[in-house]
Amino acid sequence: MDDPDVREAGDGGFAEALRDAILARGATLAWLNKKLRDNGNPVSMATLSYWRSGARRPEGAQSLAAVADIEDLLRLPSGSLSGLVGPTQRIGPVGPPAFPLSESSVEDAVTEVFHALGAPQFDLARDVSTHAVTDVGADGNVISRTTRTLVQSMSGLLTDVPYVDMTPGIATPAPVFRAIAGGRITARHSHPSGQVHGFSLKLDQPVDSAQMTMIEWAFEVPPGYPSVRETGHGVARQARDVVLWTRFHPDALPDWIEGGEETPDGVELTPLTITSGSSVLQVRRRFGPGMLLLRWGYGERE
Repeated sequence: MDDPDVREAGDGGFAEALRDAILARGATLAWLNKKLRDNGNPVSMATLSYWRSGARRPEGAQSLAAVADIEDLLRLPSGSLSGLVGPTQRIGPVGPPAFPLSESSVEDAVTEVFHALGAPQFDLARDVSTHAVTDVGADGNVISRTTRTLVQSMSGLLTDVPYVDMTPGIATPAPVFRAIAGGRITARHSHPSGQVHGFSLKLDQPVDSAQMTMIEWAFEVPPGYPSVRETGHGVARQARDVVLWTRFHPDALPDWIEGGEETPDGVELTPLTITSGSSVLQVRRRFGPGMLLLRWGYGERE
């Protein structure tokens, strides 16, 4: 059985260095296997063979301890092998993906938009950390939202990342999606219902499994867009953190504000107040699947 603490290899630097060191020492894999076992760092013959061929590479504390032991056994300078292992390709436990809303009326539309953009319903990217900043105008409506996200590949080489904007129950014209940094928009698609609009961002720096890159993009309201007095950010997989900062025009502070979360299990919103300045900050750790929400209004709450 393969060692569960290994993954597919990236480049061949580690494997080549290991092969050269074994040849220079006149050692065999059987000899290494026995010495590592005697030293309390057991590695199977199959795993050693994978490491030498470059088919796989060490991952995790136990395997990296064995690599340090191999350096000693092969009379190599400390770090000469471990320094070539490269960054981890382990994702870690994030749970299964799910549609982030309890209201499923737009789920089919979201799926259609994702497919039109060439992506599966649950894309192969994960929002690890997201900071979304929403600006609200003097009329109390959303003007724009800028989103900066640390994106991680969940499987294989990630070259494109799709995003959608949803307005369940409300048909809108397509908003303006604008790439700011980290990629360029190569495709856009709107569902005929007008409730889901999306785009695909081609990454400036494609990333392999478990690796990450930063992107930044903006949502802007075009002329004729319906009044919007809510904002949020949704994730289909658990995120390390989601930060939602909503900035109100100082001449149009809301009479009421409520914020909270919508998950596949339901919606939980609580009243919020602006204690100082003219903004509301919401932070969630280890959040998702779900959507972090903020809603506001003027006059009596309906």
